[in-house]
Amino acid sequence: MNCTTQQQPATNRVEYITPRVDLHHDNDQFVLEVEMPGVAKEGVDITVDDGKLTIVGSRASAERAGRTVYSERPRAEYRRVFDLDPGIDTEKISASVEQGLLTLRLHKAEAAKPRKITVG
Repeated sequence: MNCTTQQQPATNRVEYITPRVDLHHDNDQFVLEVEMPGVAKEGVDITVDDGKLTIVGSRASAERAGRTVYSERPRAEYRRVFDLDPGIDTEKISASVEQGLLTLRLHKAEAAKPRKITVG
């Protein structure tokens, strides 16, 4: 699984934050953990298209009464794109968000799983 960060055209004013990730795997699946603090499940958009997994997350600015004097937690847009291994079963990808951590489970296709060959 390869990671690429795509730049947006100069005319597009959205600035994306590249979230930090951890990736690990076992015989059955890859597990991708993506840090997106302040993003709720409703703010996450995940797509698979043409062998690419695109993750976009949006965190709104906090709504407060009165006038904000100073803020280091403005609205944030997260984006990360991964090239998927052909051995991933894209129909079985699942995702969940808990405490700012998006977890994706990328199940390996049966043909891509290791298997033991018995010598007859």
